[in-house]
Amino acid sequence: MAFQQSFELHSRGRGTVEITAEVARVVRASGIEVGLANVFVQHTSCSVVLTENADPSVRRDLETLAARWAPDGDAAYQHDSEGDDDMAAHGRNILVGASLNVPVGSGALRLGTWQGIYLWEHRTIAHRRRVVVTVIA
Repeated sequence: MAFQQSFELHSRGRGTVEITAEVARVVRASGIEVGLANVFVQHTSCSVVLTENADPSVRRDLETLAARWAPDGDAAYQHDSEGDDDMAAHGRNILVGASLNVPVGSGALRLGTWQGIYLWEHRTIAHRRRVVVTVIA
């Protein structure tokens, strides 16, 4: 048995947007008691991550790390058609990932105490993003 729904959100530019509640809503709507929830973002310049949801400094520090992994405006980049952050955003997506799986039990996400699901926008300007959640029994 499988259930799938998508939702859209508007990022404010580089940084994280918590989507835990929306993913949990889809899981509840699925009626599936035990399985996996796959969360997938349909874009190549943002990611979905499972990370600390209590201390926002963790997410700010992730930005610092990402700037080291894939800096904006590197002269070696050939792909810059949408600006200095374009190739860096694609690189960050490859390194971080476009999907994740979360266990489902008793009809709910089985997240740890300090875990939250986030869309991580890698572009510096706001974008409209689509996330697909597939729940599989």
